[in-house]
Amino acid sequence: MLLPVLLALSPYRLVWHDEFNKDGAPDPSNWGFEQGFVRNKELQFYQPQNAWVEKGRLIIEGRREKVANPAYDPQSKDWRKERKEADYTSACLETRGKREFRYGRFEVRAKIDARPGLWPAIWSLGTKGPWPSNGEVDQLEFYQNTILANTAWGTGGGTWNTVKTPYPTFTAKDKNWANKFHVWRMDWDAAFIRIYLDNQLLNETDLKKTINPDGTNPFNNSQFILLNLAIGSTGGDPTETEFPARFEVDYVRVYQHD
Repeated sequence: MLLPVLLALSPYRLVWHDEFNKDGAPDPSNWGFEQGFVRNKELQFYQPQNAWVEKGRLIIEGRREKVANPAYDPQSKDWRKERKEADYTSACLETRGKREFRYGRFEVRAKIDARPGLWPAIWSLGTKGPWPSNGEVDQLEFYQNTILANTAWGTGGGTWNTVKTPYPTFTAKDKNWANKFHVWRMDWDAAFIRIYLDNQLLNETDLKKTINPDGTNPFNNSQFILLNLAIGSTGGDPTETEFPARFEVDYVRVYQHD
């Protein structure tokens, strides 16, 4: 997709992007993969083969299929190990250690699958320290008929600034909303993080308030980007949902001020 001509008139400069124009595996200079059971007691087993580039789009596909868990340990109390197999697979891509940024405009054009049990996300994590004190920004989370825009920091379960917008808010305006691509954007500078959907402001976080108990502010540090399609857990019950399910991404772009 061509970059917007209007960018030439903006105070931002494009510093990195992936347009997903080369079919095959995602560019390894940009993306790595999470693998296995990772977080939130979700149902899916993450594996790289559930993500590929096709016709100018990154495809992340959730499947209903059984795969063995190589970390299985019947004696373990860790949920990641006590499951002998998974009933679902998907993928989570991340730019950790490859493309990391401090401040800027993060823009992702994507199409989500909004059916029950699915949990697509566009988000970023800080590169310093453990979660949540490293700072989390959720440009997009969708689950249980709700679109969320969040920031998190602190300790324990985190301090959250969360805005939930009912999904029907969007489909009432456009009955074909779910079949279209939309632009999720984060504008992040030293003072604020603002999250937009199709230029509509969803959430604003004042960074004077995002101070960890140790006095640090995680949003003064670099972050890396994650794209994933989770299944189950907070995403809801996928039992009646027909698979495969797809989360499609047209592009990821990061701009910064000169």
